[in-house]
Amino acid sequence: MKFIKDMKPGDRIQDIYFCKSKTPATTKNGKPYDNVILQDKTGCVDAKIWDPNSAGIDDFDSKDFIEVCGEATSFNGMLQINIKRARICREGEYDQALYMPVSSKDNDEMFKELLGLIASVKNQYLHRILDMLFVEDKEFIAAFRKSSAAKSVHHGFIGGLLEHTLSVAKLCDYYCTSYASLNRDLLITAAICHDIGKTKELSAFPENDYTDCGNFMGHIVMGAQMIHDLVRQIDGFPTLLDQELEHCILAHHGQLEYGSPKKPVLMEAVALNMADDTDAKMETFKEIRENATEPGWLGFNRLFESNLFDTRVEY
Repeated sequence: MKFIKDMKPGDRIQDIYFCKSKTPATTKNGKPYDNVILQDKTGCVDAKIWDPNSAGIDDFDSKDFIEVCGEATSFNGMLQINIKRARICREGEYDQALYMPVSSKDNDEMFKELLGLIASVKNQYLHRILDMLFVEDKEFIAAFRKSSAAKSVHHGFIGGLLEHTLSVAKLCDYYCTSYASLNRDLLITAAICHDIGKTKELSAFPENDYTDCGNFMGHIVMGAQMIHDLVRQIDGFPTLLDQELEHCILAHHGQLEYGSPKKPVLMEAVALNMADDTDAKMETFKEIRENATEPGWLGFNRLFESNLFDTRVEY
């Protein structure tokens, strides 16, 4: 099988891939075409169907496994597949494990490191919240360790939520060594819990798509609700501490236009927002570099609102 990470411009492609999405579009000249995202365990690649008469293109849709015949090209420095024809595949023709993108980091080691951070939280109430989720709730743990952190923007792979959460928590731990006024127990707990709602917002692979409740409420609100429900089960949980923890989760996107219902008003909420934003952007940049066909200018990116440059070029 020709994995996506091994494709290069000029390669002839004839293999089975998972169709993550398929959407119709129109060129500036009014000519119809299809935007397709192909996926295997090594990542995703943009693909186009330029000829509406191409064989088999009307037979498949998003979430189908398809045999693709086409050619790899380069567009604005990024790999792109021109699909000449396609065929929908039947069960038995493919192994799903080959098409589910997975974190390159060891899941067991990451979770062990996360448990180490949990053990370092001294506040009995916050520690209890973390134990209820990450030690006692086996169903949640299984979902958390398998979930992605996003549909497509960053960490969009199995184990992505765990990888992102650990990175954010470690950044927050570093902040605490530099800024003594931060409440470490609150910040570490908020960092570990900030995206727990994504276990309900996104469906499992291979779909990795928004659920109904994900579309209706989103992971920020659902995550705060999950914390609120756990707090109600803990006798004597301080009301102010509950409000501070839920605020950190509600405000972790920083701005109302980015989905947070509240802007940060706590020092810990500001720190969490910065750590979350840093890890998301660094991972996004890393994935863009990995998908580039050559070093140098990588093209305009909407997240960064800039034409990005790959610094791996030789001087």
